[in-house]
Amino acid sequence: MYTVYAISSISRSYIYVGLTSNLTNRLNRHYKGYEKTTKPYRPFKLIYSEVCDTRPEARIREKYWKSGIGKEKLKIIKNTMK
Repeated sequence: MYTVYAISSISRSYIYVGLTSNLTNRLNRHYKGYEKTTKPYRPFKLIYSEVCDTRPEARIREKYWKSGIGKEKLKIIKNTMK
């Protein structure tokens, strides 16, 4: 099982999309600043996640959420959470 997730910076306009087999561990790494790509944008909140059965399936979904239309949908999700 793999999870595709999106986190949003609380203080800046930044959304990160990734995939993992252990969501709790991965989020902790982001929150603690262990990930180079997201460290400058801390703190974060989880705005979206979906579970996929296989890594190839998760990779397809991750690419979708990283695309222009996917990012626009994530912005809408983020704005409805306020």
